[in-house]
Amino acid sequence: MKLSAVRRTTTTTVLAASLVGALALSGCAKSEDDNSDKSSSAGEKDSGQVVATPGADDKTCDITQFGGEKIDLKSATVGFSQSEKEANPFRIAETASIKAEAEERGIKLLSANAQTQFSKQISDVQDLIAKGADLLVIAPLNSDGWGPVLRSAAAKKIPIVTIDRKINATACKDYVSFIGSDFIEQGKRAADQMIEATGGKGEVAILLGAAGNNVTTERTKGFKDQIAAKAPELKVVFEQTGEFAREKGQQVTEQLIQSNPGINGIYAENDEMGLGAVNALKGAGKKAGAVKIVTVDGTRNAVQGIVDGWISGVVESNPRFGPLAFQTLDAFTKGEKVAQDIVIQDGAYTPENAKADLGKAF
Repeated sequence: MKLSAVRRTTTTTVLAASLVGALALSGCAKSEDDNSDKSSSAGEKDSGQVVATPGADDKTCDITQFGGEKIDLKSATVGFSQSEKEANPFRIAETASIKAEAEERGIKLLSANAQTQFSKQISDVQDLIAKGADLLVIAPLNSDGWGPVLRSAAAKKIPIVTIDRKINATACKDYVSFIGSDFIEQGKRAADQMIEATGGKGEVAILLGAAGNNVTTERTKGFKDQIAAKAPELKVVFEQTGEFAREKGQQVTEQLIQSNPGINGIYAENDEMGLGAVNALKGAGKKAGAVKIVTVDGTRNAVQGIVDGWISGVVESNPRFGPLAFQTLDAFTKGEKVAQDIVIQDGAYTPENAKADLGKAF
């Protein structure tokens, strides 16, 4: 989300001192409804991610621990592997941010898109390695199954940074750093928004994200734990995957309102599924706000859904990874310590701020 001029200045200063320190920023990118805007990524780079202040026990990694050698990032080739089809605004913004930062830094970037096929992503990354990538930025589709890639990268001592989702491997051995949100915290904050919207009573459904990755697992855990702790009269009565896709979210919600016509709320683990749920409710003749919907991401369409009364709240998950990913790689290749887990602070959109903050959404 966009920060004030004063906060931007402070953030830049702190980041320059240490990537393990408090703050970092990243690039703005086009949304699903703004595919023609090619200038926003480089021009608004300090409208993006802010890194949470690390704790004293946070683990770090440097190139000596990793077993690699210092290189000049400016002369290196970086490979970027995107996991999903870029129909989702999150992925559009994520890829645009990576490409814009590479271009601004004058770094050669090789990129590939797995089109939501895990086997393709594995072969994509192996191909990036074969083409000469010195470093890798990976947005993983799944958390497991990365053995072949990790072995290939390890043989050449290629540093890997993962963004948005974790891989189940050993930090500072198999990969350098993970950059992303605290997904359990996102689930808890979504639960808080649902409790406020429903008054803490009734029946709610969860549109689960795709199986096989830590985002779905942790967003679900955070939500359920918070509901159980704070609103025991709010019962989760339905769970089904919407695969992080709008069409699937709509289909599942159509089934939901047939089987559970008295449902009070829907927690969608990303905006696209939440917007699919809105379409289903409209198709069923429901009025805006009759079923409370809370989502995670912060796309412009979802925030507009709050303004229009169809969505009760959105927990932000910022996709503008470009500057932070390259700053991490730059520091690491120079021999500096970087955090193994770089956790981003996320904002939120509510009925109180959605209209004013619509322009900050992606």
